[in-house]
Amino acid sequence: MKTTPSTLAVLCALAAPAWADPILQIEQVKAFETAPTAMAGGGFMEITNSGDTDDRLIDVLADYPRVELHTTEFDSEGVARMMHLEDGIDIPAGETVTLAPGSFHVMFMGLRGTPFNEGDQVSATLIFEKSGEVPITFDIVKRPMTGHEGTEGHDHH
Repeated sequence: MKTTPSTLAVLCALAAPAWADPILQIEQVKAFETAPTAMAGGGFMEITNSGDTDDRLIDVLADYPRVELHTTEFDSEGVARMMHLEDGIDIPAGETVTLAPGSFHVMFMGLRGTPFNEGDQVSATLIFEKSGEVPITFDIVKRPMTGHEGTEGHDHH
C-alpha cells in the first residue's frame, strides 16, 4: 500500500491518544506530611482543562487500601466533614479546578504506620471519564503553618 500525505494524516488522527481532547494540565501535585499514627492523608493539585470538552475526574488509583475523591462540607457549627464524591469532580472546558485543603481532595486511607514524610513521593493514577488514565506523582511537603495548629475540631466561639 502506498502512503500518501492524506492517508498519513488520517492514520495519525486515528492513532491519536484518547486524552488528546480535552487537554489537561495537572500541576502543583502535593500531599502534606502526616503524623506517624495517621490513618489517612490528603492529596491536592490543580487541574486545568484547556480543551473544548468537559471532563470529569472519576477515580484515583494508588497503592493504599482505599483512595477516594472527597470534598469538605461544614455544618452549621463550623465542624468539617469529609464527604466521598461518588460521581467524581467535574473539570469544565476552559477552567481550572483546584483540589485544596477544605475543598476537593484525594483521600488516601489506610496508611497504617506508613506516614507521608516530607521529601517522599506517592505514585498514583488519575482516572478521567474522557481523558482516561493519567499517571502522576504527589510530592510530600511540610504542612504550612496556619496559626491554628492544635485547634482542629475545637469550638473557640
